Amino acid sequence: MLKKASLNRDMKNKKALVIIPTYNEKENIEATVTAVFESFKEVKNWDCGVLVVDDTSPDKTYELVKKLQKKFKGLELLINAKKSGLGGAYLRGMDHAFNKLGADLVFQFDADLSHDPTKIPLFFKKIDEGYDLVLGARYIPGGSIPADWGFHRKLLSVLGNITVRTILTNFSIHDWTTGYRAVTKKTYKAVHEELVGDQFSGYTFQIGFLHKAINKGFSVAEVPFHFKDRTFGKSKIGPEYIKNTLEYIMKVRVQDLLKSRIFKFVVVGGIGALTQLTTLQIFRGLFNFQLAFFLAIECAVLMNFILSNLWTFADRKLKPGQYPGKFIQFNLASAGSIIIQQIIAFLGETYVGLFALFTLPIINMVIDTGLMYTVSGILIGMFWNFFAYNTFIWKKKKKK
Repeated sequence: MLKKASLNRDMKNKKALVIIPTYNEKENIEATVTAVFESFKEVKNWDCGVLVVDDTSPDKTYELVKKLQKKFKGLELLINAKKSGLGGAYLRGMDHAFNKLGADLVFQFDADLSHDPTKIPLFFKKIDEGYDLVLGARYIPGGSIPADWGFHRKLLSVLGNITVRTILTNFSIHDWTTGYRAVTKKTYKAVHEELVGDQFSGYTFQIGFLHKAINKGFSVAEVPFHFKDRTFGKSKIGPEYIKNTLEYIMKVRVQDLLKSRIFKFVVVGGIGALTQLTTLQIFRGLFNFQLAFFLAIECAVLMNFILSNLWTFADRKLKPGQYPGKFIQFNLASAGSIIIQQIIAFLGETYVGLFALFTLPIINMVIDTGLMYTVSGILIGMFWNFFAYNTFIWKKKKKK
């Protein structure tokens, strides 16, 4: 009997809830709830329900929802004592769905039927395939925005999404601002604690949640749908949406760049270049140009090795016992850059010549063609260096 009971528990369907935030949606909510429950008929192996999160609507949307609960089994209602905004409503709804109602998956869904409920089964299909987050996308084949929108609104919608994709430099996601989504419990658990404060109370929540989920490595799929404009009521998106969105994406982009390996590599490369240029001036007073050039490069190589190990590749930091062997490998890997720079210096000196260009005031430093050859070689060599360091010296550790 115990084995049979255990088997029944294992075969129990997972639970999904479609979260619908409402504020003065009395004219829309019944049609929306009805359409969503109708879509559940096409879903297999999932127990489905709806959770309405109402911000104590002045039009008493919640009272109508209470009446609808008698008609629809699986219709839940959560009432916020005060208006918390779209992001606040979704975060409260997700917390209630996952931690109180035992959901394994939640949907984000507009109360005005802007989102096509007939696409819900396709979301489940993607989740069953193993994706962590599924987006309803308007900007992929099979998706669209309303044809009767004015030109300025179409431009704002399309241009806004392109702006987000460009600034965040993630073009694999075609619809960053969509509010039609399916979110797994593990994705919510990993992200929700970072979505605190007024910044995420409004529509910025959508971009913030998606951005943080992607940064944590969760897989994302897109399902095309035709966005439909609301029939009743007015859109709740105001001018502050554009301002808050731009502030957020610019802030996180700068933060991402400062944390990125490529940024650290560029900084270390810059320090190495400064080391090379400085030592070159010193050595040129002692040796001929070619020897001085080579010694300056070696000084830069040593500086780059130290800083790369301590900062750029800190997550793959070498053990002390590896230093001698890896430093030799580092020099060999850097040979490509050295060869590139030597070739540029040789060709420049041979076919253009060495002569002064201008003198920097204050420090009285002469800028000549020799320095120009050096800078050109450094820039080209940096491309090779990043590839070599990342591939041969500080190789990515295999997951156990």
